[in-house]
Amino acid sequence: MLNFKNISLRRGVRVLFSDTSFTIHKGQKAGLTGANGVGKSSLFAVLLNQLQIDEGDFSMPPGLEIAHVAQETPATSCSAIDYVIDGDKELRRIQQQLEAAEKQDDGIKLAELHSTLDHIGGYTAQARASRLLNGLGFSERQEQDPVKSFSGGWRMRLNLAQALMCRSDVLLLDEPTNHLDLDAVIWLQDWLCKYPGTLLLISHDRDFLDSIADHIIHIEQNKAEMYTGNYSAFEKRRAEKLALQQSAFIKQQREIEHIQSFITRFKAQATKARQAQSRIKALQRMELISQAHIDSPFNFSFPAPKKMPNPLLQIERADIGYGDKVVIRQASLSISPGDRIGLLGPNGAGKSSLIKVLASEMKLLNGKLQTAEALNIGYFAQHQLEQLRLDESPLWHLQHLDNRATEKDLRNFLGGFDFRGDKVVEQVRPFSGGEKARLVLALLVYQNPNLLLLDEPTNHLDLEMRHALSMALQEYEGAIVVVSHDRHLLRSVTDQFLLVAEGAVKPFDGDLDDYRLWLSEQKRALIERSSESPITDSVKSRKEQRKQDAVRRNRLKPLLNRLKKSEQAVEKYHGEQKKLEQQLANSDIYSESQKQNLKKILALKVEVDNALELAETEWMEVEELLEKEQ
Repeated sequence: MLNFKNISLRRGVRVLFSDTSFTIHKGQKAGLTGANGVGKSSLFAVLLNQLQIDEGDFSMPPGLEIAHVAQETPATSCSAIDYVIDGDKELRRIQQQLEAAEKQDDGIKLAELHSTLDHIGGYTAQARASRLLNGLGFSERQEQDPVKSFSGGWRMRLNLAQALMCRSDVLLLDEPTNHLDLDAVIWLQDWLCKYPGTLLLISHDRDFLDSIADHIIHIEQNKAEMYTGNYSAFEKRRAEKLALQQSAFIKQQREIEHIQSFITRFKAQATKARQAQSRIKALQRMELISQAHIDSPFNFSFPAPKKMPNPLLQIERADIGYGDKVVIRQASLSISPGDRIGLLGPNGAGKSSLIKVLASEMKLLNGKLQTAEALNIGYFAQHQLEQLRLDESPLWHLQHLDNRATEKDLRNFLGGFDFRGDKVVEQVRPFSGGEKARLVLALLVYQNPNLLLLDEPTNHLDLEMRHALSMALQEYEGAIVVVSHDRHLLRSVTDQFLLVAEGAVKPFDGDLDDYRLWLSEQKRALIERSSESPITDSVKSRKEQRKQDAVRRNRLKPLLNRLKKSEQAVEKYHGEQKKLEQQLANSDIYSESQKQNLKKILALKVEVDNALELAETEWMEVEELLEKEQ
């Protein structure tokens, strides 16, 4: 139980919490929400004893194992899988003690340590680490690559895997999905739902919070209030409170009127029918949750594009890739006004490459790209944050785009993205990742594009900004192509999905729940894939079929022989292990006169345990090979 009673917490002269109380019970999964800077990460620092509260009491049971994701990754030469196993500190501690006991020839200590190692699942640690790496997108080959060979985003995945490897009582996760693609987000969500300990989760991904959290701790106005239920339940509860404020009600009515006018204008036009349906869905969603965001600091929208040629852009029989490597073959795609396309597919399948081609930031290897004369692309990708002038201000960036606009108009525009007062003229250099992302989005909106190409636009954005972006995109009249691990954004702003997988781009006939099932089927097929016996045509003779069966049997015979030998070895070492355990269970063996005999038995037990582990590993490997070959 984590108990916060009347706590106050300051950072410098700034008060984060004042007279705040709440309790997190064992096994609860609590999501922490609130604007950037309200103290969510500071609360984690208190739990990790990195920060002391100024007033009040904080208590938790002694000896809790608390796991969190390291923010830095050493450029070490150790392999990825060993780095992840390091997350199980108790395992590493026992392994060190085993080495010391072996050097001292301490048989009794060895027996105790091997028993403890078995109890904590030490013999399956490598398999656990491998499953974590696989779930987070690492290939089997990458498991042995040195940590220093991975890029920053992949190192953060290694840090996450290391935290999950720890057999913790409490797990602290601060924006764990920031460096993940959609496939890894879905896997992590499933893993956390099964996590047996207490979870505290900071996330701006509402679908992720909805699926995992059973409580929400919302921080605002120097208070933390705990709500029972997931994020959607919290939104409704908070909306009920805010609905009592007349000003909030008036603002919501204006937004509803705006969407309703769009539906009225366009629902009868065939070319706008899909957009009108999307707006109707948006209106339904808005009536449920908009009140919970009524005091949001963000207020912006996309102006209507000046020209909307049809089609906006086309690619025909396009090969996409880098150098000699082709990731997508013979892709054809036409984008028209009002299209709202979400790109789905595994990591590395080519989603970002496709968007780069559409944005003319990457050339086709083969094929044709045609663009309308009046095409005006708004392209958002993470690398564009690095293209901001760090020594200049948000105001300078807008003036650079439009030197005829008045400073007042530009300040009003930036205010919609929560750049106000002195913030408008401050240098960009010290801005957070979220502030830089908001500025890039502000520049994009200001240029009034008729085609939006968005590659992970919600990274670094908090829940309020994500909601504001979602609302603005729902009202946007141009075309959208988006890649995102934020499923709420995909559900809110897209009408169709394209699947980028296995070197092709094709329509995906389903929703995100269907995509999750598709992912599961792909993984299952990868694990259980087996080569079926050669399929014969009706014209093939039985003789040819028998010949092929014989070839197949001969091909499998060495594997079958290996399987039989490994099964016999496992049976043999299991028997020997059982006999040795019976001898060690006899209290007489621990008498002074039996000391030498005990040492021999313990040493033999270590050898047998190791031999059994090798035999079981061989057995499983051969079975996997047979499944693939059969």
